[in-house]
Amino acid sequence: MTAEAEQLTAHRPAPAPPRVHKGRYSLARTLKYVGLIFFLIVVLIPVYVLLVTSFKGTGDADPSRAWALPQIWTTENWVAAWTTLAPAIGRTLAIVVPSSIISAFLGSLNGFVLSRWSFRGADIVFTVILFGMFIPYQAVMIPLTQLVLNLGIPTGVPTLILLHVVYGIPITTLIFRNYYSTVPHELIEAGRVDGAGMLRTYWSIVLPISIPSFVVVLIWQFTSAWNDFLFAVFFSSSQNGPVTVALNNLANGALLQNYGVSMAGALFASLPTLIVYIILGKYFVGGLMSGSVKG
Repeated sequence: MTAEAEQLTAHRPAPAPPRVHKGRYSLARTLKYVGLIFFLIVVLIPVYVLLVTSFKGTGDADPSRAWALPQIWTTENWVAAWTTLAPAIGRTLAIVVPSSIISAFLGSLNGFVLSRWSFRGADIVFTVILFGMFIPYQAVMIPLTQLVLNLGIPTGVPTLILLHVVYGIPITTLIFRNYYSTVPHELIEAGRVDGAGMLRTYWSIVLPISIPSFVVVLIWQFTSAWNDFLFAVFFSSSQNGPVTVALNNLANGALLQNYGVSMAGALFASLPTLIVYIILGKYFVGGLMSGSVKG
């Protein structure tokens, strides 16, 4: 190529970027937001009914006026619901906090061993652990009840803590194993070179970088244990059970016709999990993504 040709090529204008049809783009964006708003309204409709009914009096809280605003706003339903559910909410916290922490810690240990300290039969052990995720609780409830009775564990809070820890291990192990698989192998090898054993490597190197997965697991276990009703019905009573049992008794007891109290109780029962997701929701998504990207 001659110097003149090179000079002409250098001064040739760059190709114009592809034209974007603003009308088509605006229409697609508008349709997207319309769809999102529609689904948001559909999701919030039950919340609206719960909220407005919880502020209605006994005569005003009628199914025929479920969509109407209260004629007279009252907080008596909230006071009555809190008086009934407060002890059960305290017992539920005593169940979900230790069970979430213990199952998260055990799942972290299992995930680290199965992902970084492979041994003969590790894949079989991992498959057996995961098998617990796919067994319906209803299918094992009768033998599980007999097993708990034979162990002599008191019903109520102690039994429910044990069950939520045991049944939380498969999902926590899966999440932590996937996360630890993304940890650079050189980081583990550096600990071994420095003379750190398995537990030392886990405690000093792996555990400090496991915060994203711990957030995911703790949120998952907290909400699962808080919303559990099946285990609570079989292994507790209204005197020593969690809030789901108390809420069921509230809705089917003497206050059956007072829908306002039942609605207020339902909001009280769902408020802790709602707060957890509002505060830690972005960390939940970030923790899930951190375990899906190979580092």
